[in-house]
Amino acid sequence: MTAEKKFEDVIYEVRGRAAWVTINRPKVYNAFRGQTLEELIQSLHLAMNDKDVSCVVLTGAGDKAFCTGGDQSAHEGNYDGRGVVGLPIDELQGLIRDIPKPVIARVNGFAIGGGNVLATLCDLTIAAESAKFGQVGPKVGSFDAGWGTCFLARHVGDKRAREIWYLNDMYTAEEAREMGLCNKVVPMAELDAAVTKWTDTLAQRSPTALAFLKRSFNADSDSIRGISNLALHAVKLYYATPESKEGVNAFNEKRAPDFYKFVD
Repeated sequence: MTAEKKFEDVIYEVRGRAAWVTINRPKVYNAFRGQTLEELIQSLHLAMNDKDVSCVVLTGAGDKAFCTGGDQSAHEGNYDGRGVVGLPIDELQGLIRDIPKPVIARVNGFAIGGGNVLATLCDLTIAAESAKFGQVGPKVGSFDAGWGTCFLARHVGDKRAREIWYLNDMYTAEEAREMGLCNKVVPMAELDAAVTKWTDTLAQRSPTALAFLKRSFNADSDSIRGISNLALHAVKLYYATPESKEGVNAFNEKRAPDFYKFVD
């Protein structure tokens, strides 16, 4: 069975028993704006409420990017949309965890910034050999003090998580696999076949057992949800500061930021 629903920013397609949710903004490396997140939320609800869907595949259109986080062209102090930071990012992040079905990140290119957080939140991650993982927050006047840090440290360890956030290096797919941020790496030409092998396997598993397993794994780390909600309020206040705006302006103007001129 194949069913497709196309929003403006997202494509929702059911292939067999897997719902494929694709961020369809390749011209901006699948960066999200408020509308993108609203459509991702709607797509996950469609998958959650479809009893014939056993799992979800989250990916980006094209072969350049999975997702590169918030669209800086839509970032004017706050992002467009709704939510505590002007975006419903907290709702989307919570839904990836709460949907009682495995969510697979199909990383086909850059998974950077908020896109890297989404991949971290997914139950499983499979990446093309050409994929890149990393964080840019301190470079562009932003941070994630919730799922993107605390939960990341559970995957890769505290020291490596700090390295990722403080130094903002990019890591290959194989490096991501070695540190525990990615489950499997395959050539780009084999990515869809590898994902489909996983989705076909999950389609043969008990959906009730999978739901209980996911809730069991989540229970151990769900305290991070409160930290994340608090942090999103903090980052909203930070976005209004000249220091944060300097990061956005420097990014858009393609220059090095000068953060220290705003430090008292």
